Amino acid sequence: MLKNILFLISLCFTFTLIAQEQDSISFKNGIEKPSILTTHHFGIFSSRINTNFKFSVPKKTTIAFTSTSGNNFHPFVEIYIPKDPEVQKEQSKLIWYHRNFHFVNQETTPADYMNIVIDAVIKEFRLDINIPLSKKHELDVTLRSNLITKGKYPFSLFTSDESIEWFHSNIAGGEDPYGRRYYGLNQVNFKYQDRNGNTLELNNNDFFIGGIELNHYYYPSFLINETKNIYVNFGSHLGINTSKYNASLDFGVSANAVKKVALKNNYELNVGLGMNVLRKNLINFKDVIDLGNNPYLATAETDAQITKYTKKKNYNAFSVNYQIQTSYNKQKEANYYRMIGKWQEINGGWQHGFETLYKSLSFWTFMYTYGRPNLTLSVYFKEDFKVNNAPDFQTGVSLKLPVFK
Repeated sequence: MLKNILFLISLCFTFTLIAQEQDSISFKNGIEKPSILTTHHFGIFSSRINTNFKFSVPKKTTIAFTSTSGNNFHPFVEIYIPKDPEVQKEQSKLIWYHRNFHFVNQETTPADYMNIVIDAVIKEFRLDINIPLSKKHELDVTLRSNLITKGKYPFSLFTSDESIEWFHSNIAGGEDPYGRRYYGLNQVNFKYQDRNGNTLELNNNDFFIGGIELNHYYYPSFLINETKNIYVNFGSHLGINTSKYNASLDFGVSANAVKKVALKNNYELNVGLGMNVLRKNLINFKDVIDLGNNPYLATAETDAQITKYTKKKNYNAFSVNYQIQTSYNKQKEANYYRMIGKWQEINGGWQHGFETLYKSLSFWTFMYTYGRPNLTLSVYFKEDFKVNNAPDFQTGVSLKLPVFK
C-alpha cells in the first residue's frame, strides 16, 4: 500500500512539472468528477468515500444523478482459516495452492469457514445534493441504491457477460479465461456465507436502498492558493447504511489537494491527490453480515484532468484517475488460509472470490466531461487491470445541474 501511495504522489508531481503556466480563463471549479466508486459486492453495502477535488465551495446548490453498471464474477469457492497458531505456522510455510489443512470438526481442527459465489451485473444509482453553507464550508447529501441484474442487452451494453467475453475471445484474455461461459452467461448467482454462519443472498431484480451519506467539506485559506494555485480541502463523512444485511453507521475523514495549471490555447491542467479512511460499522443497529474483518478502509487516489475551453466558454475535459483501496479482510489470514474450489473446471481465477478480499484493490478510470455553467455531463469507464473481477469492467454516466442560486 505504501509503495502505491508513493507512486500516486510521484505521478501527481510529474504531471505538474511538465506543464507551462499561462493566464487562467477557468470557470470550472477544480476537477469535475462524479462518483466513480466501484460496484464491489461488499462495498455496495457500506458508505465508501468519494474524493473531492474542488477548489472551493460551489456558488450554487447543485443536484446530480449518477448511474453505474459493473460486472462482478467469482465462481464458487470455500475457505478455511485455522485458529490454532501451530497449524497457522505450518500452513504459512506452503504456497496457498499447496496447503493441505483438512477440517474435521471444531474440537480437533478449529477453523473459521466461509463460502462465496458472485455472478451479477450490479447497478448503482446515486442522487447527490451539494449545498454551500458559507465561503469555506459545504454539505453534500447522498442517497444511494442498488439493483442486481443479469446484465442483458440493451441495459448493460458494455458490462454484459456477452460483451466482456466477446472482448476476451476476439481482442485480449483468451477464450473464457474465468469460466463465465462454462457456468452460463446472463445469470445471477449472488450468495455469501460469513464466518459466523450468516448468509447474504440476492436474486435477479433485487433492489435495495444502500444508505444515506452526509459529507462535510472545509476549504481553508492558505498562501499557496494564490501563489501556487494549490487548493486543499478536508472532509468528514457520516454514512447510515440501511440494507437489511448491514444496518450500521460508518464514519470517515479525508484530505485532498488539487493543483491548477493554465496552459496555452485555452487549455487547463488540474492534478489532484487525495487520501481518506473510513471506519466501517462504527455502530451496528442490529446483527450484520461480516463484510470483511478489516474495520478500516483506506483509499489513495490521484487524478489528472486536461480541459479545453471553447469560444463560447463551454469546455471538454478528459481525465485519468488511479485509485487504490486497502483490503476488506485482514491480510495476515492470507498467510495460512486454505481455499477449495473447482480449479480443474476453468482456466483460472477460481480463487478470486476470497483471494481479492485479502488484497488491496486498484482501478484505473478514464472519463470525459462536457460542461457549461448550467449543466455538466460525465461518462466514464473503469477497468481493473489486475483482472480481479471486483468488478471486472464498470461504466457510469452522471448529470449535474444547479437548482438554486
